[in-house]
Amino acid sequence: MIESKKVAFLAATAAEEKKAENIVILDLRKVATFTNYFLICSADSTVQAQAIAQAIQERLEKSKLSAWHLEGYKEGKWILLDYSDVIIHIFIKETRLFYNLEGLWGDAKVLEIRKN
Repeated sequence: MIESKKVAFLAATAAEEKKAENIVILDLRKVATFTNYFLICSADSTVQAQAIAQAIQERLEKSKLSAWHLEGYKEGKWILLDYSDVIIHIFIKETRLFYNLEGLWGDAKVLEIRKN
């Protein structure tokens, strides 16, 4: 089984390759019991959000991981991919600002994502 932190970073890499913006990984292990990490990113459009979600799913399937739950793909404004220990949120920018998950989970540690 692949470590959940590595899953989050694999997903971040896939999102970055599809030009996702403002990619953030929140370490929730000390502030939540339902998951270990959130990956949050933004897209310019619903089509881009769907492409990011598809790229993440394909990347994680290569590591024999499939989402336990997928929500919001058809509408594309907020796509949620639930990998149990890692929950991925792909927003169009306006929706991300409205829901402000980073603010709601302000006590979580933000992990640095190093660019190649």
